Amino acid sequence: RVQLVESGGGSVQAGGSLRLSCVYSGYNFSGAEGCMGWFRQTPGKAREGIAAIFHAGAPTYYADSVKGRFTISQDSAKNSLYLQMNSLKPEDTAVYYCAARTNVYYARAYVGPCEYNFLGQGTQVTVSS
Repeated sequence: RVQLVESGGGSVQAGGSLRLSCVYSGYNFSGAEGCMGWFRQTPGKAREGIAAIFHAGAPTYYADSVKGRFTISQDSAKNSLYLQMNSLKPEDTAVYYCAARTNVYYARAYVGPCEYNFLGQGTQVTVSS
């Protein structure tokens, strides 16, 4: 079973940076199928997919709200997924979740977040003005 554990959340002032980490187990990033990504959610709003990285085919995805400020990366040797967040804004305040999808091939034409079937427990990010 895939397990995802996030860390790195916290409180920061607007304009600052944070790096989220997600350590995963039970997930094989070397295959041609699947993806990993980051979602976020604030109370009363739907969970939003903000970044995703695909094993093959589909390009790396960023939501318009974070494009140019956030960077997703992955290190197979450390079984880790990262989200570097720069130029943070108060509207970035949310619970951030690491996500993974298995057994689905995403073609090059796909543009969108990772349609996960596994989700971490979340880590809180608070950005003050």
